[in-house]
Amino acid sequence: MARILLVDDAKFMRATLTNMLTKAGHDIVGEGMNGIEAVEMYHRLKPDLAIMDITMPQMNGIDAVKAIRSEFPQAKIIMCSAMGQQRMIVEAIKSGAKDFIVKPFVESAVLDAINRILS
Repeated sequence: MARILLVDDAKFMRATLTNMLTKAGHDIVGEGMNGIEAVEMYHRLKPDLAIMDITMPQMNGIDAVKAIRSEFPQAKIIMCSAMGQQRMIVEAIKSGAKDFIVKPFVESAVLDAINRILS
């Protein structure tokens, strides 16, 4: 299926997504903990899709989306956010994210978002 980069400062969230996505046949090609790692790993790995948290240390997800999309305009990025962060979700979409998923993750919603972006 897809080669996916996961970026979230919470190891538990990355593990949850890894479990869902590998079960669905996707390949997790890398994991990062902040926006700086996201940009570096996107450059190096060139995944089909990145799933990234909005709120992270050192560089947040919105700044990372802007940095990645400035060099890779066709980058497919799904943002994650906790409930109640609607303003940040809108900002992420305006910055170039293709979709968003809400924490806590619902497997069907995650897989639906991936299918929408990759189709």
